[in-house]
Amino acid sequence: MRGPVSAIGLTLAATLLLSGCSGAAAAGSATGPAEELRLGYFDNLTHAPALIGLEQGFFAEALGDTTLNAQAFGAGPAAIEALSAGAIDAAYVGPNPAVNTFVQSAGRSAVIVAGATIGGAALVVRSGIDSPADLAGTTLASPQLGNTQDVALRSWLKGEGYETSITGGGDVTVAPTDSAQALTLFKSGQIDGAWLPEPWVTRLILEADAHVLVEEADLWPNGEFPTTVLLVGADFNRHHPETVRALLQGHTAAVDWLNEHKAEAAAVINRKLAADTGKPLANAVIDRALGALRFSNDPLAGTFPVSLRSALAAGTAKNGDLDGLFDLTQLNGILAAAGGAPISAAGLGME
Repeated sequence: MRGPVSAIGLTLAATLLLSGCSGAAAAGSATGPAEELRLGYFDNLTHAPALIGLEQGFFAEALGDTTLNAQAFGAGPAAIEALSAGAIDAAYVGPNPAVNTFVQSAGRSAVIVAGATIGGAALVVRSGIDSPADLAGTTLASPQLGNTQDVALRSWLKGEGYETSITGGGDVTVAPTDSAQALTLFKSGQIDGAWLPEPWVTRLILEADAHVLVEEADLWPNGEFPTTVLLVGADFNRHHPETVRALLQGHTAAVDWLNEHKAEAAAVINRKLAADTGKPLANAVIDRALGALRFSNDPLAGTFPVSLRSALAAGTAKNGDLDGLFDLTQLNGILAAAGGAPISAAGLGME
């Protein structure tokens, strides 16, 4: 590696993460449909149900008189901080940030109400790294400390015999870095690889000559792992069930659309990305990246204890009870009305 990686930002992030959330702000004593729904999401392909729901108007149509305000975030922990502070009411996030806020709040902060995306993450590395044995002394990036890919990377490295630290250093340095910046750093040789979600895996491969060292799908039974779920503040879920149901109607419509309009999906997603960021993805990037993803209402609840154990091993989470993490009752009601099969909470909540 060329050039040191500062641990100051890592230390601050670790302090914020491990100090615990202050608790979700109360959604107010009023019940019934909310006047406003504030929704967090990322401008990532792994958040395609959110992008489609916004671009195609599925959320707005389902919410009716409830005003929708959507806000883009860069990674799960940042969205969780906003949810915990009462700045947003719901968010599309990865499994590990969802688990962290639930555990740290003793189950009072938020509940997962649906799945969104399965798959689409990998460890990509530079030329010359062809096996885990080649990683000693390298620096690898992840999107943010404690996010789903960060935990996957640290857990996998531990299984390969490498020690890491949430403040930097160790046998392999893990440097939480914004995904766009990770691409820049990789191109300049300042990092040796990164565990990222799509489309960043594909971008490093096509734009920076990276190659895949680990497909995360290879680490899970049947190759299936949740990348994105829909999380709702617990107070909001309790006080405004009609609004949560409307949000889920928009969400399920977006998931259905993605699965029924695969030929059109890339263009519509790119239109939303261009509107948000000013930069659509290259056709080769979005086509390859979408092929690694599957969109589903199933959050794969049975994988969440595994995610918690991985986060504990990585040092990015506290232990706790996951009972009550899921509330799939509204989702299953919508699916039943459409003749669909119910989705299991794997004993970790209501269904």
